[in-house]
Amino acid sequence: MTQKTGDVQHLANQFLIAMPGMVDENFAGSVIYLCDHSSTGAMGLVINKPTDVDLATVFDKVDLKLEIQTKATEPVYFGGPVQTDRGFVLHEQKQGEHTTHYNSSLRIPGGLAMTTSKDVLEEVAAGHGPSRFLMTLGYAGWSAGQLEDEIARNGWLNVPAPTEEMAHIIFDTPDEYKYQNVLGLLGIDIGFLSSDAGHA
Repeated sequence: MTQKTGDVQHLANQFLIAMPGMVDENFAGSVIYLCDHSSTGAMGLVINKPTDVDLATVFDKVDLKLEIQTKATEPVYFGGPVQTDRGFVLHEQKQGEHTTHYNSSLRIPGGLAMTTSKDVLEEVAAGHGPSRFLMTLGYAGWSAGQLEDEIARNGWLNVPAPTEEMAHIIFDTPDEYKYQNVLGLLGIDIGFLSSDAGHA
């Protein structure tokens, strides 16, 4: 359920999908998971734009040996145009966990967690970290009121969904199907979507 504080509609733990009229090529065709949204701004991670960099390459750069070889060839994603030299790990929260045990982690109410500290990579490398995660370089950020304005101008469609369905799309769905599957949560066929549509 969307939370409201004052005049701000809080969209954290929702998807944003770029409308067909999106002119910023950083975001055209993108699906974003919103990690934080308040009166001071918003931040999220693009989840459907893999880069040519794989996890093994990133782990090598931080001097970690990835024990789970099945993860080695998984891509690192373009998370957005802000701080593209920094890694962000979107992952599931442990059942019953009220705080994350990583040094720098954002626990998203009712949703996932986003960690930027190396300790999550150390746990993943050793096979003890979250089993389902997605790593990005960079993030998408908006200043106060900017995201609300872009939604009002039909730049984005916001899509709420149960956490289980969101996690399935983020972690288990092939990248080329994420956009249409998020639309499917609203019962919308991609062929009927136009840049004139309103937001959810």
